[in-house]
Amino acid sequence: MASRKVGRRRFVAGTAALSTAMVAAPFVRGAYAAGKLSLGLWDHWVPGANKTSEALIKEWAAKEKVDVTIDYITSQGNKLLLTTAAESQAKSGHDVLAFSTWLPARYADQLVSMNDIMEPLIKENGAVNGTVEYLGKVGGKWLAVPATIGSQLKGPCSRIDMLKQHAGIDIQAMYPVGGPPKAENWNLDTFMKAAEACHKAGATFGIGLGNTSDSVDTAGAIFHSFGAQLVNAKGDITVKSDNVRKALDYYKRLMSFLPDDAPAWDDASNNKWLVSGKGALIMNPPSAWAVAKRDAPKVAEQCWSHGFPAGPAGRFGPFLPFFWGTWTFSKNQSAAKSLMVFLSQKSAAEQLVAASGGYDLPAFANFTTFKTWAEEGPPTGTLYHYPNPYNHQTLSIAAAPAPHKIAEQIYTQAIQTQMVVRHFKGEAMDRTLDWAAKEIEGFSRN
Repeated sequence: MASRKVGRRRFVAGTAALSTAMVAAPFVRGAYAAGKLSLGLWDHWVPGANKTSEALIKEWAAKEKVDVTIDYITSQGNKLLLTTAAESQAKSGHDVLAFSTWLPARYADQLVSMNDIMEPLIKENGAVNGTVEYLGKVGGKWLAVPATIGSQLKGPCSRIDMLKQHAGIDIQAMYPVGGPPKAENWNLDTFMKAAEACHKAGATFGIGLGNTSDSVDTAGAIFHSFGAQLVNAKGDITVKSDNVRKALDYYKRLMSFLPDDAPAWDDASNNKWLVSGKGALIMNPPSAWAVAKRDAPKVAEQCWSHGFPAGPAGRFGPFLPFFWGTWTFSKNQSAAKSLMVFLSQKSAAEQLVAASGGYDLPAFANFTTFKTWAEEGPPTGTLYHYPNPYNHQTLSIAAAPAPHKIAEQIYTQAIQTQMVVRHFKGEAMDRTLDWAAKEIEGFSRN
């Protein structure tokens, strides 16, 4: 953990308002939020990004006369996850804590309702995407506020030169800077043909089928593209459907054109594949491109982030949001809400996006056209379509719309990628579906 104190004293590890009239009145005592506030934020992988969030928080704290402590907690080694679990059990900890994708629903009973700030934020900043609402709102209660920091879209990052040379696809013309996509023909059939052509040319698509999130997120988007749900919103197991069968058949064919060791890939594998210059496409936020800028600039100059291929049920982009939440046992819920509103303003979000080099994605509809995405390079505009500025695709998450308790297990146990690998290795379709149904039945009972 990296700890910083915004004020006179440093944070001791292990201890457990905005000023505009519209939002300040419900949350502050007198003219200022006042008091003390402890924050547990995700420790950003982009060098310098933490300094920007710290500066913003310091600005707010000085104005509101709040004594703030910031603890930057890494997600490596599941430290953020473990911190959340420990605080939940001890009923003591940070007043504002970063919650990764599935955690708001997991801790729903211990989180303060954010309806009173989310409703005006949505009115001011535009609607949030459906995945944010699915993950952050349960039973009409907003459990947490969608965080700019750490939220990411895992769409295709393609090699301009390789797609053009080997597959005859001009990805820059399909996703031009400054204009809407011209991607009517960018569908799963085109994607399959491109994967085959690039594989034959030695520029294999770097898509994993392991048990970590990058593999699961891609599988989830392809399953959604076929309308293939393992469990529906009511909790009914729907594995044995025609759409699931179609998704598995498609993936079985696609696997023939992916790396032989794709079932063993982790979240670093596809990044390394792109940076090494081996592949024509990966599914990833701009982190791999950012590393290529530093370590393989000739590769970076040929990268272009863009939308997912469309399937029979639509076009779906894998989105993983972070959230900021407040425990019911927090001693300064007023100041906590005030700070979250401040960090959710357009000016703050734009600074956070810039500090991350365009990696971080705000959830609000009006925050998809910041100049960072149009100006980042090389090549200039490589990230223009990364934030989905034209609502070109539905932002999704694997295992939705299943009830959260079941969906989280489908996701973390990588049921979809396991199904694909089993079927690819020769297991009969019905046997694969039976296996998945039994696994999910176990999740439903627990």
